[in-house]
Amino acid sequence: MRSPHIISYMGREKIKYQSLRRLKKCGVLVFGRDILVEADCKISAGVELHSPCRLTGKTRIDSGAVIGAFSIIENSEIGENARIEQSKISHSRIGARCTVGPFCNIRDGSETGNDCRLGDFVEIKNSSLGNGCKAAHLAYIGDADLGERVNIGCGVVFANYDGRKKSRSTVGDRCFIGCNCNIIAPAHICDGAYVAAGTTLSGEIEENALVVGRSKLSVKSGGAAGRYLNG
Repeated sequence: MRSPHIISYMGREKIKYQSLRRLKKCGVLVFGRDILVEADCKISAGVELHSPCRLTGKTRIDSGAVIGAFSIIENSEIGENARIEQSKISHSRIGARCTVGPFCNIRDGSETGNDCRLGDFVEIKNSSLGNGCKAAHLAYIGDADLGERVNIGCGVVFANYDGRKKSRSTVGDRCFIGCNCNIIAPAHICDGAYVAAGTTLSGEIEENALVVGRSKLSVKSGGAAGRYLNG
C-alpha cells in the first residue's frame, strides 16, 4: 500500500493526506485533482468526490454519497447516498439520502436523521433533526431538537441566546413552522402544531394547535406622503 502524501495546507505542516490514486483503486470516484483527504478519513467504495473539496480528521463517508465541489467536512459522518453541495460540516452526522446545500453550515454537535433536506444558507448548531425534516433555505436552527417530518420555512430563527445563557427548544413530529417565525428558547412545540408565518413564540404549544402571532395590520390612506424624501 502506498504511504500517504505529506504536505502543508494553510500553514499546517506535516499533515498526511491519502493518495488520489489509492482512493481510486479502493473504488472511490474522483473528479478532479484538488481533493484533500486526510489519512484518518474512511471513504467507502462508490463515493463521489468532486474537486475542490477537503475532508479532515476522522471523517467517514458511506457508499453512494456525493461530496460536491467547494465542500469542507471535518470529523463528521455522511450517510449512504447523501449529497453535499458547496457546504461546510463540522463534528456532525448527516443521515442517509440527505441533501445538504449549497452554502449550508452544519456546526459542531449536529445530527440529522435520514431523508432530510437542508437547502441554501441554512445554519445548524448543536441540534438534532429527525427523519424527513426540511429546511429549504435561509434558516438558523440552534440548540434545538426536532422530531420527524418537521418543515422549517424560509427565514425561521431559533433564538437560543438571551445575552446571558443559551437555552434549548424542542419541536415535535409533523410540525409546520412557517416563514419568518422566531422560536424563542426555551420553547416546546408539541406534535402536529402549525405555526403560521410571521409568528414569534416561546413557552409550550399544545399538540395540533394552530398558532398565529402577527400584529394587526394598520393602513393609513395617503400616510406615506413626505416620509421617503428620496422616493
